[in-house]
Amino acid sequence: MSPAQEAEQILHLAGIESAGKLVSYSPIDGKSIGRVTTGDPDRACARAHEAFRVWRTVPAPRRGEFVRLLGERLREAKPVLTKLITLESGKIIQESLGEVQEMIDICDFAVGLSRQLYGLTIASERPNHRMMEQWHPLGPVLVISAFNFPVAVWAWNAALAIVCGNSVIWKPSEKTPLCAEAVMVIVRRVAEKFGDAPDGLVQLVQGERDVGEALVDDPRIALVSATGSTAMGKAVGPRVSQRFGRVLLELGGNNATIVCPSADLELAARAILFSAAGTAGQRCTTLRRLIVHESIADELVTRLKTLFASVKVGDPRQPDTLVGPLIDQAAFEAMAGVLGDHEVERVEAGSGGFYVRPAIVEVPAQEGSVLRETFAPIVYVLRYSDFPDAIALNNAVPQGLSSSIFTNDLREAELFLSAAGSDCGIANVNIGPSGAEIGGAFGGEKETGGGRESGSDSWKAYMRRQTNTVNYGSDLPLAQGIRFDVAP
Repeated sequence: MSPAQEAEQILHLAGIESAGKLVSYSPIDGKSIGRVTTGDPDRACARAHEAFRVWRTVPAPRRGEFVRLLGERLREAKPVLTKLITLESGKIIQESLGEVQEMIDICDFAVGLSRQLYGLTIASERPNHRMMEQWHPLGPVLVISAFNFPVAVWAWNAALAIVCGNSVIWKPSEKTPLCAEAVMVIVRRVAEKFGDAPDGLVQLVQGERDVGEALVDDPRIALVSATGSTAMGKAVGPRVSQRFGRVLLELGGNNATIVCPSADLELAARAILFSAAGTAGQRCTTLRRLIVHESIADELVTRLKTLFASVKVGDPRQPDTLVGPLIDQAAFEAMAGVLGDHEVERVEAGSGGFYVRPAIVEVPAQEGSVLRETFAPIVYVLRYSDFPDAIALNNAVPQGLSSSIFTNDLREAELFLSAAGSDCGIANVNIGPSGAEIGGAFGGEKETGGGRESGSDSWKAYMRRQTNTVNYGSDLPLAQGIRFDVAP
């Protein structure tokens, strides 16, 4: 069955009409699988503003009930939504299953969070005074998501934003609009079962760059959470800051793994394969740079070349496929342009998509294209002799998302995790840089944008802080011992 035929069945099952000017193409064969209608940014912002005014007064545990119902519905819809993710983004089935599971996991996390939006009690220097800090809902949240995780990143943001008391507008990638439509069918069913959710609490606005810009510029949007390239972040950040809005940016990654002489090379090789080849190298946490000690470099590279040559590249719907297609021709051309003299090994999958075998390129120095993120399965191999040089190489790129080290030397591992070690938002030991859990805050530094999503205390990005002081005495002492008395 063709991707178009499968997509038609799923859309019919979900009651989604394939109509509109925005066309979705499957990377499996490059052909159209559906159409969607472009949204109205102004209307969406107006509805989100009114919904927020109602939702912010709903008790947080009650807001958590909405997210609990969403998690239940996602469990029921997991098989169908998985198929659509694979059809539209080109991910293999296992990774699509994992993406829906991420949505479910963040819903579980957010439900618990709805009873843990804790503030602080602060000691006051003034007698008979109490200071405290509390958190209030922030306002309408705009979520701009990317094609490589067409639904999970929305869920990371939406689940937290909703329990924090905010309304949500979703602007998905124009390359994966059907996945967003399918999720919104689920959201509407949740709202119906919930009973009293305000109209406009969660909205979808489809469109291309002009639609995104209109949403970003709207002063009614309190927070713009944008996932995409560094170039996109450089455009979005100043626009939002100009109107004193907030941004949460999850941008490019140029992630490295250091492999030390004491490393378990079998463990490292398996981790490197997934980190470099998973999602056809189209993850923000994909391994781009492999920094290997010169004493083990030849052995490890030989292992990796054998692994990369044996991995099955092809139709992501097949259970034994590990590497699916690149998202489109532009991605293929970017990979080919970067490799230059190193020929891209294109795999003929018999379907018209752009299928490539992961590439290993040994380079003498970290310069040129090695310093930039190419959204394709390319691993650059660099050799080092002294451990401080390896850390320096890890840090000497503009991006700072994820990093990892393979070592059985405790001192190397601890130095890598210390303030003098990796400068990335994520630093792992004896696992690769790709594949984060929702319990930890996800995000990076430098040109990665500095934002944090998902677990830990990332919820604070979706709320505003308020410091309160209560005087329960009959005197009026001033802070810092200031006296301000009127002469008799």
